[in-house]
Amino acid sequence: MNKLISALIFSAIATLSVNAFAAGPEAAAKPAAAAKSAVEDKLDINTASEEQLRDFHGIGEARAKAIIKGRPYKAKDDLVKKKIIPKGVYDKIKDNIIAKQAK
Repeated sequence: MNKLISALIFSAIATLSVNAFAAGPEAAAKPAAAAKSAVEDKLDINTASEEQLRDFHGIGEARAKAIIKGRPYKAKDDLVKKKIIPKGVYDKIKDNIIAKQAK
């Protein structure tokens, strides 16, 4: 159990470090803000830009454009139901996306 917790903490720190480095010196100067957004924020497939979508593992330019073209989505699993992305790709990103409904 302790090894699992240690591995999860190490993974989270490594991810945050890479994200802060890639975002530039402004993000590195505010590590608490980077940590907060990495944990709390999920990408809304109904409003995300093409660039934001391309940044997800398994989502390239063509899939990002297909996601945008298929909007709006009632639920995030609509990506699979509408055959926008394969189930394997969806399984990798599903915990990091949402499909908010317009008000």
